[in-house]
Amino acid sequence: MLSSIGVPGLILILIIALVVFGPSKLPEIGKAFGSSLKEFKKATGDIMSDDDNQNQKVESKNKNE
Repeated sequence: MLSSIGVPGLILILIIALVVFGPSKLPEIGKAFGSSLKEFKKATGDIMSDDDNQNQKVESKNKNE
């Protein structure tokens, strides 16, 4: 999705963000976005590992029967 934006599009988005939020708020917004993304990735990883664990339990149960 982001690969189709290109460099000119990213520059335009950055300029718009500077105008809307101002240069003093951008680091705070970036930090908040980064921490939110980190939590989201951790949560999806936990969900995927839980699903894998359940699948392994079902498979081992089926093999034992």
